[in-house]
Amino acid sequence: MKIYVVYDSENGHTEALARAVMEGASGVDGAEAEISHVNDADIYKLEHMDAIIWGCPGHFGTISAGLKTWIDRLGYLWAQGKLVGKVGGVFCTTATVHGGLESTMINLITPMLHNGMIIVGLPGNIPENALYGSYYGVGVTCPVELSEDDPKNLPSENDLVLGRALGRRVAEVTKQLVASSAAR
Repeated sequence: MKIYVVYDSENGHTEALARAVMEGASGVDGAEAEISHVNDADIYKLEHMDAIIWGCPGHFGTISAGLKTWIDRLGYLWAQGKLVGKVGGVFCTTATVHGGLESTMINLITPMLHNGMIIVGLPGNIPENALYGSYYGVGVTCPVELSEDDPKNLPSENDLVLGRALGRRVAEVTKQLVASSAAR
């Protein structure tokens, strides 16, 4: 089963979370996970994937321009129904608490629904998610550095645990769907 993680990241925060998501997906037996920055991601690969996980920094409660531009290029795949039935998951980072994590994730989920994808989030039985997570996917806060010389406020270990949990959950659900489809 093939899983494609596509992300936009401007300062490395979202990239660190994307790598954790890929690590979680790769850890599931039979999963082949691939990761690409949105500038390098190929929309035509999507039709050959079993699952797609995309994420970005939240900008004022919505999708970053880089990922939104890439998603807007999916019209051909949508018209052909190439993504129908594929598993999808989302993640994002914001600079402030209450900076629009959940609205960004809902905005990330919406094009997946338009493409007929099966959305997988994170349940509350994951301890880190029950404490400060979201059921829509993974959203974490990484405060903006005040100076270019400041060390990066990268996602915490708990944030990365959530990223790995999302990748693993998407891969596990995908594995079940692929096995069910092959049994028919």
